[in-house]
Amino acid sequence: MSAVNKEYKRITTKSLVEMKANGEKISMLTAYDFTMAKIVDRAGIDIILVGDSASNVMAGHETTLPITLDQMIYHASSVVRGIERCLVVVDLPFGSYQGNSRKALDTSIQIMKESGGHSVKMEGGEEIAESISRVLTAGIPVMGHLGLTPQSIYKFGSYTVRAKEEDEADKLKKDAKLLEELGCFALVLEKVPSKLAEEVAKSLTIPVIGIGAGGGVDGQVLVTHDMLGMTHEFNPRFLRRYLDLYVEMGDAFKQYISDVKTGDFPNKNEQY
Repeated sequence: MSAVNKEYKRITTKSLVEMKANGEKISMLTAYDFTMAKIVDRAGIDIILVGDSASNVMAGHETTLPITLDQMIYHASSVVRGIERCLVVVDLPFGSYQGNSRKALDTSIQIMKESGGHSVKMEGGEEIAESISRVLTAGIPVMGHLGLTPQSIYKFGSYTVRAKEEDEADKLKKDAKLLEELGCFALVLEKVPSKLAEEVAKSLTIPVIGIGAGGGVDGQVLVTHDMLGMTHEFNPRFLRRYLDLYVEMGDAFKQYISDVKTGDFPNKNEQY
């Protein structure tokens, strides 16, 4: 049977490489809690990313930088309890791996032991090669992340598209190849030109997951709260909203408030 039509009982890093080799696109969404993870997993998602985007979505911070290791473990362990099939990737939070490979290893081990997650994700290329290598020596799968790396927002100064210039594009291609050679099982490319992303995806044997990187890569990832329309201030070109829950939930809350105020809720059938 072709892997394109294969039904995986459990998604692993090996499954993802097989999916790429057989031309099957990989689906990835974020989750930060048990209930959302359960719904997303039952829908058939391939990967759940417990993203440091929880800093923005769940805690209201402007950037991903403030979220702590303990908070990431809390979110990740909640997600793991809700899934049966998908692969769970956990972001290493800012400051837990940059410039200190020993700390990167300790952080990754703590995440794996305390959350039950299946792998970790780290932002950067050559700059964090030592950290990636050390984490991999412990048998912990690592997903890379290049292009726009939100943990470096103060370095970049904005959330604009990355690697439009030739020198930055060349570095991205070299870093992508390096991450594959080091042993990363997959790579996220965020907000880079679609032609560059497609070139990178074709040059690697590991899957390349895009967000704002066009359709020529091996899969796509979105923040679940964004694609459900629960957030309404965030409107990048790459975001497709599949629902408008900001409006629908607001209407439901207003109806509930009205029903309570008028005494319509609870009715006789909703009482003991």
